[in-house]
Amino acid sequence: MIDIIPAIDIIGGKCVRLTKGDYGQARIYSDNPLNVARRFEDAGCRRLHLVDLDGAKSKHVVNHAVLERIASHTGLVVDFGGGIKSDEDIRIAFDSGASMITGGSVAVNQPDTFEYWLTVYGPDKIILGADARDGRISTSGWLHDSEMELIPFVRFYCKKGITQVISTDINVDGTLSGPSIGMYTKLLNELPSVYVIASGGVGSIADIDALHAASVPAVIVGKAFYEGRITLKDIEHYNY
Repeated sequence: MIDIIPAIDIIGGKCVRLTKGDYGQARIYSDNPLNVARRFEDAGCRRLHLVDLDGAKSKHVVNHAVLERIASHTGLVVDFGGGIKSDEDIRIAFDSGASMITGGSVAVNQPDTFEYWLTVYGPDKIILGADARDGRISTSGWLHDSEMELIPFVRFYCKKGITQVISTDINVDGTLSGPSIGMYTKLLNELPSVYVIASGGVGSIADIDALHAASVPAVIVGKAFYEGRITLKDIEHYNY
């Protein structure tokens, strides 16, 4: 069964969602991310994808207090990303309760640092963030597009020991128009050993069913839940 991982994105301590990574289209869904996290836990979710959007833009961790509240008041396994660019940032993330961190921009711009983290913390705690626009990796909260192509980028880090990859097609993220199943199928075909976590575009349970049929092992769900397209009962159906 595909693993549904709910997402909480944070700006100014509040739960928000963007459309195609556009900070100008941020919509606030809750002033209390902890309450949102508890609702996911009550629905049987075991894991949470928590993104510090302020951190991604600022290039250092900002909303670690939100991470600490969620980690200390729920039993969720939290993977945390956004703004983790230095040894101090990763220390703050783990000290604040993160079980895993997701590194994207740092893997592009500071590969030596990212590889060092892999060595120190191990692949169970370090997830590769591989978010692409038109097939090329984007960084800094998706504000900058690199020249790196998705498949070679992921392959490089698989050789370094990465086992989990969160990959978002930025062109469909927040649109509820359906996930890029072709992109994930290609990733799985090229790199069958990697645990691919799909993200972006999910607008219904049918989309999750389609990802499951394509053998994608996990999917991040965000806006579809906040907009009522996927309910907690739907999530419970998959989790129990």
